[in-house]
Order: sequence, then C-alpha cells, then structure tokens
Amino acid sequence: MSGNTAVNRGWKETLLSWTHPRAVAMLFLGFSAGLPILLIFSTLSLWLREAGVSRSAVTFFSWAALGYSFKFLWAPLIDCLPVPWLTRLVGRRRSWLLVAQLGIIVSICLMGTVDPANQGNSLIFMAIGAVMLGFSSATQDIVIDAYRIESVDESMQAMLASMYIAGYRIGMLVAGAGALYLASWFGTSSEQYVYNSWRMTYLAMAAVMSVGVVTTIIIKEPKTQSAIAKKDYTPQQYSRILILFACAVFSFAMTFFYSGDFVAELKTDIVGLYPLSGKVIGFLLEVTRFACSVVVAVIVAAALISSSMIEKGIVVETYVAPILDFFKRYGLKTALLLLLLIGCYRISDIVLGVISNVFYADMGYSKNEIATITKTFGLGMTILGGFLGGFMTYRYGVYVILFLGALLTAGTNLLFMTLAEAGADTLLLTVVIAADNLSAGIAATAFVAFLSSLTNISFTATQYAIFSSLMTLFPKLLGGYSGTMVTAIGYQQFFLITAVMGIPVLILVWLAKKMVEG
Repeated sequence: MSGNTAVNRGWKETLLSWTHPRAVAMLFLGFSAGLPILLIFSTLSLWLREAGVSRSAVTFFSWAALGYSFKFLWAPLIDCLPVPWLTRLVGRRRSWLLVAQLGIIVSICLMGTVDPANQGNSLIFMAIGAVMLGFSSATQDIVIDAYRIESVDESMQAMLASMYIAGYRIGMLVAGAGALYLASWFGTSSEQYVYNSWRMTYLAMAAVMSVGVVTTIIIKEPKTQSAIAKKDYTPQQYSRILILFACAVFSFAMTFFYSGDFVAELKTDIVGLYPLSGKVIGFLLEVTRFACSVVVAVIVAAALISSSMIEKGIVVETYVAPILDFFKRYGLKTALLLLLLIGCYRISDIVLGVISNVFYADMGYSKNEIATITKTFGLGMTILGGFLGGFMTYRYGVYVILFLGALLTAGTNLLFMTLAEAGADTLLLTVVIAADNLSAGIAATAFVAFLSSLTNISFTATQYAIFSSLMTLFPKLLGGYSGTMVTAIGYQQFFLITAVMGIPVLILVWLAKKMVEG
C-alpha cells in the first residue's frame, strides 16, 4: 500500500462514501475498540486514587495495557488458527471478534467485583482483571485492523480509518466522561468514596460493549484474506502452535513474577542511597527485568522448536515471513528508521496522558468538570482535528502532516505547565484541552495513514499489529513511571520533559520522508 497518492474526487462522491456499509460498520467497531482502553487508564486511575491507592501504584496499573504493545506476538495465531465451531459458522474474522468481545465483557465485570480499598489481595485481583481486559481488547484491535484492511480496496482505506477513529473517540468518551458521570450520579466522590458506585459503573460499561457484539453479528466476513490465513494447517499443527505460544508466555510471566521481589529490594536500597538518581536506576532495573523475561521466553520457544515439537516451517511462515517482507521492501537502514519512528511518535502524548486525570484531580477540578471539559469537549476537538488532519493529509501528503502533528503534540504539552501554575482555572483548562486534542486528532489521522502505507496486504494482521504494538511499547513503559517522576520533580518540570521528548520525533519524521520518498 502506497498511502501517499492523492486522488481528486468530487464532493458528492466523498460525501456518499460516508454511507458505505463498511464505513458505518467501522464506526461501531471503533466504538467497541475505544471503550475498554480508558477503563484501564484514566477512569481506573481516578477510581484507584479515590479509593486511597498511592499515586505511584495507580500509574503502575497502566502497564496492564501492555497487551496492546505485544499483540504482534499472537496476531499470527489469530490469522492462522480458527475458533472451533464458531469460525465455520460466521468466518475467521468475525469469530475472533466475538471471542475478544466476550473476553472484554468478562474482564470488565471482574474488575467491577473488586474493591481496591480493601486490604489483602484486592489490588492483585484488580490487576488480573485489568491484564485480562488489556489482552482481550488488544486482540479485538488485531481483528478490527485486519478486517478494515481486508474488507475494502486501498481507495476506501482512509475513509474507514476516519470512521474508526471517530467511533474510537466516542467509545473513549463513554468510558471516560460517561463513566465519571455515572460514578458521580451513583454517589461516590473524592471526599466520600463509595465502592458500589464504581461497581455499578463498570457493570454498565460491560453492558455497553453489546454494541460491538451486535455489529459483529450483523457485518459480513471480508472476502480478502492474508497469506497466513490461507494456510490449511492440521488440527495437530494448530495445537502445537498454541502450546508453543502458551509455554513462551508462561515462561515470561514466571520469570517476570519471581524476579519482582529481588528487583524491588534492590530498588529500595539504591533509592535509599541515591534518592533522585536512584529512581532512574530503578527504571533501568525494571527495563532489564522485562528484557530478561523476554529473553527467557525466546529461549524456551527456541528449545521447543529445536526439539521438533513444532515444524520450523510453520514458525517461519507465521512469524518470520511478515518481518522479512518489511525489511526486503524498505532495506535494513530505512526499515530500522521507520520502526524507530513508529516506536517514538506518540511518546509525548502517552507519557503525559497516563497521569493527566490524576493531575486534574490534584489541581482541584471536580469529576464533572473533568468529564465535561477534558472528555466531552475534548472529544469534539479530537474529532475536528481528525477530519482536519484527513483533509490536510489528502492535500499535502502523509509526511508533512505527520511532522505537523508531532510538532503540535509536543508544543501543546508546554501549555500544561501554565495550567499547573494557574491551578483550577476552568477557562484555561478549556483552552489547553482544545489545543491539545485538536493537535492529537491531526497527529492520529496522519499516523494511521502512515502505518497503513507500510502494511503489505499479504500480512495484514501481523504487520499492522507489529506497527501498532511498537508505537505504544516504550511510551507505556516510561508512562508507568510518570507518577514517580511527578513526585520527584513536580508537574511543571514533568510537562517540560514530555515536550522535549517530542524533538527527536521531528528529526525522525524528516529523515523518514527523505529516505522513503528520496
């Protein structure tokens, strides 16, 4: 997919394309995809903070969404493995969509049954529910992305992406502002925490997910399939692929879990000796712990492959071929630059976003003010920015607007410094949110167009999953420490750092344009 070719179309043709059945379906599927994410991030953060959980522990919960950053690991499985009975009934894409949506509903209900204010293992059970929700919603994203790319030709991809983003933001509004309004209406507040209010709110969010389920039942299965999906493996080969994946995941989880106490003690000792630099060292220790867990998982997977438990050719077809295709098309140097750009493009946005709701609460804004200004009004500005970004991308090309979006995203982070100094000023908050969300909408539209242009239709789910996973991995890892950073240096210095993080991104966009377009 080229992604950069502009085609002049009349206004009538453009307007009619909004009513295309696939575009309408993508609006509702986008809603289904946008709903779960804030139930892990900002809405959950406010619930935990209101329940008396420490700021550092609250931001650590953002790591529960790391499933979004590692979905490329099981994207090939979704491409090649059928869902027993269900795939024959409704097709490969729709069957996996239904499984993922059921997982989302169960996970949200599980989180709703846990009171984080209770002593004991309540936070552990909440974390389990959050991880399940992250895994299920990431799986849903894999299937929706593949469905979008496979269901229409290239000329309609931008339209479907726009509808998806609009639906996604509406879903985030419901899970963000809607959840906050519900929680307040049910009687909880920062002054008087009421667990039952949050329980009813999360159960209501689980019920709203029926929108995605109904859409999945109504839509038609796409005719186009990726190269991996066309493979006809035997039941034994399917089971071996699942066993290989399960063993790798189990070895990663066990290594990461059992190394936790050792790393925690080491961090405590270092921070005690070196209060400020110790926090940086602590972050590096966590990254090393994570990397070692990945290495163990890779070693276990390699050992199973060497033992002939699974055919090496299947692993090559499902995992290696999509990666080799990308490097062959762009060459090693350009491919690495593009991957670096993908991994860093949203760093300013995500690192700030992890702690944004905690910041608003600390500044003294009420939940209703947060819901009205940052969620409801912010949604409108994001959608406006999305449409504006679409038109500008169509007119000036992907890389020009990609650069503009990165510049605006980093620049608007500086406005939060003014907000931190002013305190609970609702007018200033409105101005800052307008600028921040407008720039986010422009950047998001250009970025989706950019990722789509890099994807080969022969490896839709796997390649797009790799790109979209990579774009959130490092920002989310760093964002997990945003609470610790704020505690150490304060909000104003934190916002300045997030803005400075955007400068290397501008350089990467310029280099990518130069190397790809010549």
